[in-house]
Amino acid sequence: MKIHFISIGGSAMHSLAIALKKKGHEITGSDDAIFEPSRSKLEANELLPESMGWFQENITSQLDAVILGMHAKADNPELEKAKELGLKIYSYPEFLYDQSKNKTRVVIGGSHGKTTITSMILHVMNYHEREIDYMVGATVQGLENPVKLTDENDFILIEGDEYLSSAIDRRPKFHLYKPNIALLSGIAWDHINVFPTYENYVEQFRIFIDSIVNGGILVYNEEDPEVKRLAEESQNPIRKHPYHTPDYHTEGNETILDVPEGELPLEIFGRHNLNNLAGAKWICQHMGIDEDDFFEAIATFRGASKRLEKIVETGSTIVFKDFAHSPSKVAASTAAVREQYPEKKLVACLELHTYSSLNSEFLKEYKNSLEPADEALVFYSPDAVAIKKLDPVTIDQIKDAFNKNGLKVFTTSEGFKEELNNLSLEDTVLLLMSSGNYGGLDLEELKSVI
Repeated sequence: MKIHFISIGGSAMHSLAIALKKKGHEITGSDDAIFEPSRSKLEANELLPESMGWFQENITSQLDAVILGMHAKADNPELEKAKELGLKIYSYPEFLYDQSKNKTRVVIGGSHGKTTITSMILHVMNYHEREIDYMVGATVQGLENPVKLTDENDFILIEGDEYLSSAIDRRPKFHLYKPNIALLSGIAWDHINVFPTYENYVEQFRIFIDSIVNGGILVYNEEDPEVKRLAEESQNPIRKHPYHTPDYHTEGNETILDVPEGELPLEIFGRHNLNNLAGAKWICQHMGIDEDDFFEAIATFRGASKRLEKIVETGSTIVFKDFAHSPSKVAASTAAVREQYPEKKLVACLELHTYSSLNSEFLKEYKNSLEPADEALVFYSPDAVAIKKLDPVTIDQIKDAFNKNGLKVFTTSEGFKEELNNLSLEDTVLLLMSSGNYGGLDLEELKSVI
């Protein structure tokens, strides 16, 4: 097939483009800006557009399909040309479903934990050399590309995002996959720019449960009250398997999972990650991996990229980078580090970067999320608030919302960096939580001065 990607630089889009080229399709793409690591990966696979921008001449009647990324606007000139020519236009979740209609579709959904759970399952499958197709939103050790599509594999594992599919398809991505096996990890209000009320957000997960095919399986976290309610209320004729956090304990800085055969030391830590592990185990068992083989493999799982990723350990100082940005993720990551390192000072840093986190009303959802930290720093850019056309947010509003004694708030990257440089990090864990980069924080430079 000849396939053109509009907005090829997206995190999922560029990985799908690479996967399709490896499968033997003829791939082209365009974008108005492409950043790392997408840029280098596209270049290495000879898929980087020669010029940045949108060009109608990219769209011809010779194309078999056009895949439209979320970054592209509804009035994109290439999209308009594709419509004019009557070409088949897919969002990437539509295309994934089209490519997997004859496979067993396993979809991992939830406001938090879905990347980690998907990565755990992939790690276990890779460890036992089980070949499956997949789409995951992070780099997983041992996997060349976050997307793999074949004709022969029976299973496809998909990280099911609840955000919108494209500028012309306003359905949440995970509504399109029609899973045979699904997991729901938790529900915590997010993406308020498209789901303006909590009730509206929760409704998307009810629809997801109802989209599971007749006779399918739902694995769900029974410790989340909203997930438990939706699962139990669903009239969809499916099998339902609840899971909960397994028994575990810590010895020093090591987390030990209590398993039938005894004690299993793990590379990961934190109650939320043990809960994720329980969900991943159920899914793996439904995919043909028995419990003993799961435990053997999961002992070597070190976490998904940017999810409590240890980037520095020197002397008595440890630094973690974490993608956490929503309130539930911030609370879970901060609590996990506190539990794992009870004797060390914990300095938690958070960048408010997303549309939701910079909304003055949504800020209240962060209450007590940084409470376990000894020191807490929050950075946000007033310029980002203005660009997103949101009401201005003040430092006092942020302090009131977090309800954290001694919270320091910074509105310039220079001020934030200066505070970091002046911190005493002896016998300290530094936790850097952000889906951005704190206005240009150079992590390599930070590593060199610790």
